[in-house]
Amino acid sequence: MLSLGPMLPRFERAFAERLGVGDAVAVSSGTAALHLAVRELGWGAGDEVVTTPLSFIASSNCLLFEDALPVFCDVDPVTLTIDPAAAEAATGSATAGLLPVHIFGWPAAMGRIEEIAEARGIGVLEDAAQALGTVCDDGRQAGARGNPAAFAFYANKQMTTGEGGMLVPSGPEWAAAARSERNQGRAPNMKFMDHDRLGFNYRLTDLQAAIGIAQLERLDELLAARSEVAAAYGERLAELGAAPAGEGDPGDLVLPASDRGKERRSWFVYVVRLPTGADRDGVIGELDSRGIDARPYLPCIHLSDLYRELLGTREGQFPVAEEFSRRSLALPFYPGLPEASIDRVVGELADILGRDSRS
Repeated sequence: MLSLGPMLPRFERAFAERLGVGDAVAVSSGTAALHLAVRELGWGAGDEVVTTPLSFIASSNCLLFEDALPVFCDVDPVTLTIDPAAAEAATGSATAGLLPVHIFGWPAAMGRIEEIAEARGIGVLEDAAQALGTVCDDGRQAGARGNPAAFAFYANKQMTTGEGGMLVPSGPEWAAAARSERNQGRAPNMKFMDHDRLGFNYRLTDLQAAIGIAQLERLDELLAARSEVAAAYGERLAELGAAPAGEGDPGDLVLPASDRGKERRSWFVYVVRLPTGADRDGVIGELDSRGIDARPYLPCIHLSDLYRELLGTREGQFPVAEEFSRRSLALPFYPGLPEASIDRVVGELADILGRDSRS
């Protein structure tokens, strides 16, 4: 059986056990998981949801699918996750919820976010697409806090099924609804062509589920390998004078935030901030000419043509997110990246920035 076969519930059970949650529903993508979570929370026309402009665009598009509107707020300058104070200031009479993103595998300030939501009687959706293995400041895993949460298994994630995602619902009723909605609105006990609700083709194949089971069995190994690559980058860049996140001057190369207190980062990508004034696109082009693939990561959602037209957003509204986006540079990153390759990337980057600073 290629779809909804015996491997699927095995994968879901293994994932739920890994997170320590009651249930998990496998779907075709992280975007599908986000969409079903929005439906679980009942967000729709007339509702506003406060979220970050610094994420992959699916984090806000999932709201548009149900005619809810994202309301963006700025991010913390160190962690790059949603700034709780800014989120609270962005709430209003139409606010139906908060959608924090554990960006780049760093945990959002969930304790404070949940306090804001509880005080206002609104829901929380965790976008944990980049954060499998991330631990929040209270020692609890991202996506395992009782809020609906979405994970993704795209090829560059901490574990992969090629394409795929997982919804962690807030309870059994919502798990049953999601299992129906992922299969065109057909309940598991219904006849083949009977449907009792609006649904979608969000099924994960049995082949993908089998891959997911194998990946979960190796997850600790995969996460450790990513951490080793991140540590190697950090050591070499620090030797060249790169500043820790939250420190240094505007002219410094800045490292990504690392573990602090109970917070544990699950390394998804390795993104540095170039010195202010550096020609980021020029640096990328020069690295490319030397055979090194580096990219800007991420563009701000509110500056995309779609959201400029839809919401009237403009440059300058969220200066912290925008400044990071302008300076961001994602370096080659995958588990098992050889140390010789890391040395070469860092050496070439240092050479390019040295030339840039003298120009």
